[in-house]
Amino acid sequence: MFNSQYDCKLDPKGRLVLPAKIKAAIPEANGSALMLRMAEDKCLALYPMNEYKKLESQVRSLSINNAEQRKLQRSFFITSVEVELDSAGRLLIPRLYLNYGELEKDVVVVGMGSRIEIWNPEKYLQNIIADPADLSQLMEKYLS
Repeated sequence: MFNSQYDCKLDPKGRLVLPAKIKAAIPEANGSALMLRMAEDKCLALYPMNEYKKLESQVRSLSINNAEQRKLQRSFFITSVEVELDSAGRLLIPRLYLNYGELEKDVVVVGMGSRIEIWNPEKYLQNIIADPADLSQLMEKYLS
């Protein structure tokens, strides 16, 4: 399981060194391949293969004969790419994905349970609940 947040930096080539705790949480059986998706709220979502395959299976099960479901499938698959962790624990984020996420040098890496999110720091702050009281209210609303 992935959790916490980490302030990280991209190198000039667009490579990201995953934080040690995030890297350690990737299942060993996964190998060095991960799936990167253009995700909600202009962040990038990084999945271990086993988690991506669960999501991919749900998307594949949609009907190609239904126009809306077909669009969903198409949009899902064209916004996903396989990336590799190199021997130094870095992954190269393709330029298209850097542009989508508006990622430059500074990024925020967030553990989100079964996936990892990569954020532009300003966009990240716009997409979290910063006040613990507000968070408690929403937890009570949705988790009670």
